[in-house]
Amino acid sequence: MRQAFRAMAFLVAATAATLAQADDAWVQIEARPTLAEAQERAQAYSGAFDNVQGYRLSSGWYGIVLGPFSPEEAARQLDLLKGERMIPADSFLATDNRLGSRFWPAGIDATATTTDPATTDLTAPEAAATDPAATEPATADPVPTETETASVAPAPEPVPTDLFSDTEGPEDARFSESLLTADERMDLQRAMQFAGVYQGKIDGSFGKGTRASMAEWQRQQGLQPTGILTTVQRKALVDGWTAERTALGLQPVSETEAGIDIDLPLGLVSFKGYEPPFVHYESKDGSGYQVLLISRQGDAKTLVALVDRLQALAVMPMGAERSLKKSSFTLTAANDQSGAYAQADLSGGLIKGFVLIWPKTEEDRAGRVLEAMKATFVPKGDVALDEDLGEPSAISGSDLTSGLEVRKPALSRTGTYVSTDGAVLTTTEVLDSCTRLTLDGRYDATLAFRDDTLGIAVLKPATALAPRGVATLETAIPRPDTDVALAGYSYGEALSGPVVTFGSFAEAKGLNGEPNLVRLAASTLPGDSGAAVLDASGAMLGMLLPRKEDATHDLPKDVSFAASGPAIATALAANGITLAPAAATGSLAAEDLSERARAMTALVSCWK
Repeated sequence: MRQAFRAMAFLVAATAATLAQADDAWVQIEARPTLAEAQERAQAYSGAFDNVQGYRLSSGWYGIVLGPFSPEEAARQLDLLKGERMIPADSFLATDNRLGSRFWPAGIDATATTTDPATTDLTAPEAAATDPAATEPATADPVPTETETASVAPAPEPVPTDLFSDTEGPEDARFSESLLTADERMDLQRAMQFAGVYQGKIDGSFGKGTRASMAEWQRQQGLQPTGILTTVQRKALVDGWTAERTALGLQPVSETEAGIDIDLPLGLVSFKGYEPPFVHYESKDGSGYQVLLISRQGDAKTLVALVDRLQALAVMPMGAERSLKKSSFTLTAANDQSGAYAQADLSGGLIKGFVLIWPKTEEDRAGRVLEAMKATFVPKGDVALDEDLGEPSAISGSDLTSGLEVRKPALSRTGTYVSTDGAVLTTTEVLDSCTRLTLDGRYDATLAFRDDTLGIAVLKPATALAPRGVATLETAIPRPDTDVALAGYSYGEALSGPVVTFGSFAEAKGLNGEPNLVRLAASTLPGDSGAAVLDASGAMLGMLLPRKEDATHDLPKDVSFAASGPAIATALAANGITLAPAAATGSLAAEDLSERARAMTALVSCWK
């Protein structure tokens, strides 16, 4: 390896010798702030290369170069030597008109103006006279390497603030960039991340991704996209980021009870309390922002339940788009008033995440806050929120929303699945003034058709469903006092499933002889409206209608009415839905009839 290295160095020296007369390009490999350091490094490089030279730079630094070469050969040598890893990866091309007085090879010095104490014996007049280049005026400064100069920077000069009057070129910009500390370089990446143009790691390394982000930021400002920010541009970018963070109050928060570290906009939200599984930050000074930190023990089932309950929160806009995976989820939602984003991950039996809610008028600023939260969110340790934290609540500890208000629909009624893709038959009563319709509290639905004469409507789910059961039609008229059953959401969404009510068939018409009605002897509740009325075999005889209030007639509590099966079948067929005829005969056991009734039943909710 060492022989190959020396052979390569000999090739470089030989090439330089043949091109010495075209001394207008160099490969700069390093720069040092003091002459003593530069001489030491130049001597080390001279053990490998025979064409090492050192020059004083106008900034007061000392550059170490290989050359001279023609411009074409210098570019070739740069690629060759970097490819062989013989020179630092951030070496670059420099032109000879940027080099000042030469200090290397050893014994040649033209640095009479240096004030470096380590070079006192080299600043005598006789030493300076040994090299004519000593009297050459220093010119613009080539770029030192980032790794060698990151911890030392010259005194800053006043920086103009007008991006469009900036005259710093790419070469000077790269030099000034190389003087940045590691923290300053990472701050630039953070500022670009906050501006929405950088998605990479915050590591201070300016690779292809960082350069592309710099170019994109320049492009957005109407500047030439060089991918190298000038001093003015860096200041504008970082100052804007700092000012915005100050306005938002973005600060690191370490929530030890929840085991979460994250940056939060404490200028917009303030800590309200623990409401397991949430740490609740409420709106501050009417900002309209809210933050929930999610922390709880659980498994995949708990994760799914958490998604459903988050969607039910009053603070979450309706109609959230969700991406649910085995061990993570995201939710995004928006309406005319607000927007929201939620994410959580399941790892090691712990579910951790956050929710951000913002006013619709704050989309741009909220986007920057959200990116900052995403970038800084870190689940920490093996702890989750203690379920006993916060104020005692009458709500069951199993309710994942705890003290946070759960959104309630304006009206809930019952529906019956009438097709294998999830079409639901229900009552028109549930349709009035709705901005959104849902099935079983989670699936969006739209109105397929309604028949106000019969009082029936059919809803289609936004995406096809596979119901556990589908109604079949019984066309034969049963005898009076025949047993019937129906499964309905008597108490709306208060219960997780439908209630089965038993009664009897009374008459195949209304009290006034209406042919499309069926009269029942069954005590029902308003929430049962829309339920399928089933005979003992589990076939549908009709659909329960809302009980009409009549100020002049007070009917017995067990008098109910349903739209008749044949009338429903005719209306469905006219709209492309065919009910299968009943196949079963005989009577089912009570528990089997109840199970069949529940399988075909849906909760239909109207939201306003």
